[in-house]
Amino acid sequence: MKKLLVMALTFLIAGSVQAAKPEITMNIWPAKAPGETKELPPEADLTKDTDKLIAGRRIIKLGNVSTPQIAVYRPEKSKDTGASVIICPGGGHNILAYDLEGTEVADWLNSLGVTGIVLKYRVPARDANKRWIGAVQDAQRAVSLVRSKAAEWKLDPNRIGICGFSAGGETAGLTSLFLDDRQYAGVDDVDKVSSKPNFAILIYPGGLDVKGQVALKDYIKVTKDACPMFLVHAFDDPVTAQNSLLLSVELKKAGVPTELHLYDAGGHGYGLRHVPTMPVTTWPKRCEEWMARRGLLQKP
Repeated sequence: MKKLLVMALTFLIAGSVQAAKPEITMNIWPAKAPGETKELPPEADLTKDTDKLIAGRRIIKLGNVSTPQIAVYRPEKSKDTGASVIICPGGGHNILAYDLEGTEVADWLNSLGVTGIVLKYRVPARDANKRWIGAVQDAQRAVSLVRSKAAEWKLDPNRIGICGFSAGGETAGLTSLFLDDRQYAGVDDVDKVSSKPNFAILIYPGGLDVKGQVALKDYIKVTKDACPMFLVHAFDDPVTAQNSLLLSVELKKAGVPTELHLYDAGGHGYGLRHVPTMPVTTWPKRCEEWMARRGLLQKP
């Protein structure tokens, strides 16, 4: 009986954990996103009661996203550094792990004085051959949009980062590497503003390496103009750590400041939820140290 009561209390506490409400929520496109023609069912949380819990808690699996949006979470004014990070949740380009790898990340960034901007990009993937294309289009547009709003929102236009997990890590990584090579035709003045992030945080990114080979995909080109990156992966991750290792090697060759943390165990999809027996879940502290060292946590 005592064990049942403890379990019930744990789930009650877990269910009560909610992110603060965003200060701003807005569509990123003035009309439909590029190439959108098919109508999907209504956007919904597709999580099932039988789905695996992460650190004892359920997650939001947001599906059928047709209207990409950003949700802007601001830190307390007394802590605000002016830096911001656009957050790309993962989900295999099928769904978005919207709280685990989205709003919870915004909460953490707010605690550091950084504005967290959760990107709700299109899922499921529309193009079977380029599953990332819609997500990257949305991410590039989001970077340009945030930078165009920097003065209005009192953000530093030179400290706009991007963070991604799993498929969101692929999205954030490609957005960082394509620089100003837009994957869509510009639609308005927002698209005249740079879509290049100033720094990138990639957590267990996937989709970057060629399956069965020790190589990055041929469209991934790393140059000296890529932004500084922070990467985390577990060696036993089924989404192979080669994604982070190979990218780090190419960034090193190009002379781009890079920090990689590779842990022996941890699997995939832990987000920021701490598990005492898994050192990989301490990565947010390492990332905070990296951000501080790069001057991203200093007030203007």
